[in-house]
Amino acid sequence: MTKTMESKLFSPINIGAMSLKHRVVMGPLTRSRSEQPGDIPGKLMLEYYSQRASEGGLIISEATSISIAGRGWFGAPGLYSDEQVAGWKRLVDAVHAKGARMFSQLWHVGRSSHVSMTNGATPVAPSVVPEYWVNSTPSISTPSGWLKPSSHRALDISEIRGIVEDYRRAAERAKAAGFDGVELHAANGYLPDEFLQDGSNKRTDAYGGSIQNRSRFLLEVVEALTSVWGGDRVAVRIGPGGTWNSMSDSNPAALFDYVAEQLNRFGLAYLHIIEPRVKGNVLISEGQEPVATERLRETFKGKIIAAGGFEPDTAEAIVEKGDADLVAFGRHFLANPDLPKRIKFGLPLNDYDRKTFYTFDFHGYTDYPFYDQQRDGLSILSAAARFCVLF
Repeated sequence: MTKTMESKLFSPINIGAMSLKHRVVMGPLTRSRSEQPGDIPGKLMLEYYSQRASEGGLIISEATSISIAGRGWFGAPGLYSDEQVAGWKRLVDAVHAKGARMFSQLWHVGRSSHVSMTNGATPVAPSVVPEYWVNSTPSISTPSGWLKPSSHRALDISEIRGIVEDYRRAAERAKAAGFDGVELHAANGYLPDEFLQDGSNKRTDAYGGSIQNRSRFLLEVVEALTSVWGGDRVAVRIGPGGTWNSMSDSNPAALFDYVAEQLNRFGLAYLHIIEPRVKGNVLISEGQEPVATERLRETFKGKIIAAGGFEPDTAEAIVEKGDADLVAFGRHFLANPDLPKRIKFGLPLNDYDRKTFYTFDFHGYTDYPFYDQQRDGLSILSAAARFCVLF
């Protein structure tokens, strides 16, 4: 085994109420493997997450629907039924048994849905933007395959309090399931992001217009989550400058500076920042530096997790520089269940297989090998080859 060097990535850190032994975070990865019907975490998901749990590490769950109205991805798990809570509890217990911590990422997809996923209800958004469903490519995972999003409707101001309450109830269910905290998914063109950015928010009431008004929904949701967990067990994920799901804003720098500054008052466990060099699960700006994290470090006073296109060396560099405190890996964690060990000892990484990202069985999910399995397998093959030469 390669000897490890001194590494900031493998130094301990406290985030919120938790003490971690390293800074290699498993980021949230939609994988479509919940049990159907019911969006219930089952044995396959339990095996997948427990494979990737490491002593003193942090796992952020895949995006998890807070309600049927907030669903938008077939096979994604939920946190709106007792059966789902029971499934998550078994899974979180298995992760804890490996010495790891786990946050639940709470998700309302907003307009990014199809009526087959919402029991026939029209998807909701801050405002109606017909171009979104007219010009979209098939991007919604449904029981019938990939479809274009359904037309959406604008939320009435009287409905917003109910959605905030859905988030609060999901936070309570996450606590009942034994999670260590919750992360609000406020990036990638889902409902909180749709309220934030003026390309999708055309409202003229208290939730639209100014940056302050467009940030209101997100801040109300964070208040609801902290009412359940306290600030040090709550986190927020944002995507400054992100364009996934047809997102845009006329002044993203000012918008996300304001959001980061406002989030300081909650004493969050961390702020999770997606770099704009990625779009969905694709790196679109090869070689671009992590600009969003660098900028928001000046404003946000708490811990920062950086995500989006990081390799082991660039992860070490951003933590060493101080722009981020931890780094989340997605595709590399998918393909390498023992990723922290591989990074720590400079071991080669498995390649990921995009064709199995959003399929529904164990292939490309729980069958990626650990390094020790590969090493032992090579040793057995080598011994067999020597035997054949001798005899």
